[in-house]
Amino acid sequence: MTETTTTTKPVSTWRKVFAAILDFLLVFIGGGFVIGYLTGGLTDGGFKLSGGPAFVLFAAIVLYFIVFPRYLGGTVFQRLLGIR
Repeated sequence: MTETTTTTKPVSTWRKVFAAILDFLLVFIGGGFVIGYLTGGLTDGGFKLSGGPAFVLFAAIVLYFIVFPRYLGGTVFQRLLGIR
């Protein structure tokens, strides 16, 4: 009987931090434009959200960092950078 043991190499901290920053920017900018478009919050320079739409964007960011790692095997940039 042969046993196969696999050892996983620890992921460097800079890759985790870099993935988290890129994930945040992805959700903030992408979600901001989508929510701004749907609620009329787009401006010439980007988007401006206040009140309810800003809360929706905040909730989307929080849910992104909870749902993706738990149910989808990692966030977009965690998967691209090989963290998960």
